[in-house]
Amino acid sequence: MNKQLLKFMQKPQLHEPSSNKFWNDEHISKGMLEAHLNKDWEAATRKYDFVINSVEWISSIAPPSIKNKLLDLGCGPGIYAELFKRKGYDVTGLDFSLRSVNYAIESSEKQNLDIKYICQDYLELNLEEKFDIITLIYCDFGVLSDTNRRLLLKKIYSMLKPDGVLIFDVFTPIMHEDKKEYKSWSYFSNGGFWSEKSHGLLESFYRYENNTILTQSIVLTEDEVKCYNIWEHMFTCDEILSDLKATGNWDVELFGNAAGEKYSEDSNVLCIVARKI
Repeated sequence: MNKQLLKFMQKPQLHEPSSNKFWNDEHISKGMLEAHLNKDWEAATRKYDFVINSVEWISSIAPPSIKNKLLDLGCGPGIYAELFKRKGYDVTGLDFSLRSVNYAIESSEKQNLDIKYICQDYLELNLEEKFDIITLIYCDFGVLSDTNRRLLLKKIYSMLKPDGVLIFDVFTPIMHEDKKEYKSWSYFSNGGFWSEKSHGLLESFYRYENNTILTQSIVLTEDEVKCYNIWEHMFTCDEILSDLKATGNWDVELFGNAAGEKYSEDSNVLCIVARKI
């Protein structure tokens, strides 16, 4: 265990993966679902008032009467998907967390909402049907490596109908511009978010070139050491336009968030509305 811990305490290589699953960990996924469902907590999902405003804005720029088939990538427990359905869209939701997808299915059945849910990594997408709108909201795009971002954009482009719309948001370099690298130790005698057992937690924040950061959590119990690497890339306008240009022909509009706020140079979020040409 000492060798393993020493390895994890060194600064990881760019986009080095976690040693253990995160989204489908039996314990962690409970905490993630709780975070999604807390309407006043901007953690796994934005605050519910913002989500409502976001759905209103999206339905105004791409009305369900004109663009009806919608794919919500990273749908979690279906918070956006249910609101989209109530707006009149034909909704498919996709997420990698089995616990979240099962919750979404149960919730939609209770409310008699006809929503299709799929549990899958969106990098492995291979859906035959075409969509009018594809959403990827709350900056999930930035957790991917350069290669995987472009892979996902190519998949999305192929699944959109002509004049179909991709709507997604990312963080800009302003988001963490003043944050310094750090390491901190904590101990949880009665368990916590990362483990139901007593555990030590070494949290580290690392900066890399080209506006990429890593939040690393090393969890130590009596039996094992687990390492969770949460990567985040922050984008300039030019960079996001370059990624899109490399993966298809798009007509692009930029906004300050996923509720249609005007973009400015001091925005910490960039929302992209890309129409397939």
